[in-house]
Amino acid sequence: MADQTQKPELFELNNGTMQVLISNLGCTITSLSVPDKDGKLADVVLGFDSLDPYLKGLAPYFGCIVGRVANRIKDGKFTLHGEQYSLPINKPPNSLHGGHKGFDKKVWQVSEYKKGENPSITFKYHSAEGEEGYPGAVSVTATYSLTSSTTMKLDMEAIPENKPTIINLAQHTYWNLGGHNSGDVLNHSIQLWANHITPVDENTVPTGEIMPVKGTPFDFTSEKKIGTSIHEVGMGYDHNYVLDCGDEKSGLKHVAKVKEPSSSRVLNLWTNAPGVQFYTGNSVNGVVGKGGAVYGKHAGLCLETQGFPNAVNQPNFPSVVVKPGEKYQHTMLFEFSAE
Repeated sequence: MADQTQKPELFELNNGTMQVLISNLGCTITSLSVPDKDGKLADVVLGFDSLDPYLKGLAPYFGCIVGRVANRIKDGKFTLHGEQYSLPINKPPNSLHGGHKGFDKKVWQVSEYKKGENPSITFKYHSAEGEEGYPGAVSVTATYSLTSSTTMKLDMEAIPENKPTIINLAQHTYWNLGGHNSGDVLNHSIQLWANHITPVDENTVPTGEIMPVKGTPFDFTSEKKIGTSIHEVGMGYDHNYVLDCGDEKSGLKHVAKVKEPSSSRVLNLWTNAPGVQFYTGNSVNGVVGKGGAVYGKHAGLCLETQGFPNAVNQPNFPSVVVKPGEKYQHTMLFEFSAE
């Protein structure tokens, strides 16, 4: 067994144009700086200056990889191959983002770290059988790489070792393209390549229905300001969008194009996952972050590409069951630009 007593640290990926700081604690992006239309750098992710607040649990999943299963599992219960499993109810009445101590709270091992023009870092984690109530042991790998001057790629892989289990990893960065300290994201415009969402019950769990967005406040099939209809959806957006109408590029679907008008920064996101949780930071409230910036409601937006929430309990959703001999693979491509 490799040494699991590694301490939480920060690592830098820098290619001369963009700079990213990532911790082995939860594979967490704590800072990501990209140029605006005038070449001016700003840090566009919510987070903290040191690792201490992350360790103390003060971050509402800022920047981390969540797992073994992202999002909600209804009542923390599921059946797999005739066996019933119960997970921690850490977000009553459901289990959320892997339980009390999910992958976001684990110190991962750094297995490779390359500098230079295309810098990358690879983290590994071994999730033991029964960890947080999940069946089977799983080996997990996550690699962040800067593949061009303003592009970052994340490759996540997981291999079940001894029995079938459920795996659904998500990257939970909160983006604010005006800069992490620039106020709310309601003025950002977004286009989502999704004609449907999975509507939710009163506990934010999908009902199983696949609902067209046309004619609803959930419609972002053409570019629209986030603030335009947000008041019509309760606290804000926190919904899984079905990625069913985007272009493909080397096996990845176009998820979203996000644009911030004053800096003209743009983020184009691509993935091979079937869905994306679009979350507008509805419950962020007075979190004191980097440089003393106070993050309020809607201070950032999340685009968590993923398998559908509660898929293990919804036979009509794409399966999140992975068997020994199979490999879970999830890629995200973040392309920054200014226009």
